[in-house]
Amino acid sequence: MSALVKSPREIAGIRSAGRIVAETLKTVATEVRVGVTLRELSDLCERCVRSHGATPTFLGYRGFPAPVCVSINNEVVHGIPDSRVLVEGDIVKVDVGVTKDGFIADAARTFGVGRIKPEVRALVAATEESFWLGAAEARAGNRVTDISHAIQVHVESRGYSSVRDLCGHGVGLKLHEEPSIPNFGPPHRGPTLAAGMTLAIEPMVNMGRYEVDTTENGWTVVATDGLPSAHYENTVLVTDDGCEILTLVVPDGRGTLVGTRHGRQRHA
Repeated sequence: MSALVKSPREIAGIRSAGRIVAETLKTVATEVRVGVTLRELSDLCERCVRSHGATPTFLGYRGFPAPVCVSINNEVVHGIPDSRVLVEGDIVKVDVGVTKDGFIADAARTFGVGRIKPEVRALVAATEESFWLGAAEARAGNRVTDISHAIQVHVESRGYSSVRDLCGHGVGLKLHEEPSIPNFGPPHRGPTLAAGMTLAIEPMVNMGRYEVDTTENGWTVVATDGLPSAHYENTVLVTDDGCEILTLVVPDGRGTLVGTRHGRQRHA
């Protein structure tokens, strides 16, 4: 367990990378619109990351060919940005990893393009809501599947499915660290959480069934039933009485707090 707990110096480095992730996602959100290509969104993210003296973590990771993942509609994750153009009603998922001075943070958002169908808007909202419910369980003394269970219960209460073949993960010194964090399962199982752990909690939610497949490019994961999928992710720091969201930054430069005695603060 001690190997999973970060030192104050490491936490400071991961927090710094998280601020860059937050700024990058905030920037790209302003450019999601009809007529923009997936590659243009990727290029914008890369420029933003590098302008902060950081590097895009995903580029070249296990051979991944792009700086960020950009996935649309029924693509769940790991979309490779290309020349496809966004059209009215699409949803686009942008997943950003940042490495700064050897420390890593990771987060993703799902954006609507123009006017999206109410049922798709509801899917995107439920996915984010499930993240916050899962994050509220990310405190010292709880166990990993307390996060998983909170996500699954909310997702299924809305009539959707949590993807089961993919999961969240530890993050900070490497992109993928222990523990794995499924988005489904019974509570009170898995490793016990401790203050100082840094986790990427990332609900991936399908409108229909949870089954997924990988496309011919070897990377992009899609919902096999062709229905839309949404993704919402943040890197969080586990504390004694809650967690700090390192990829949502409030004006003082610290992360958003969840489930603490300070109350829940939301990024504007």
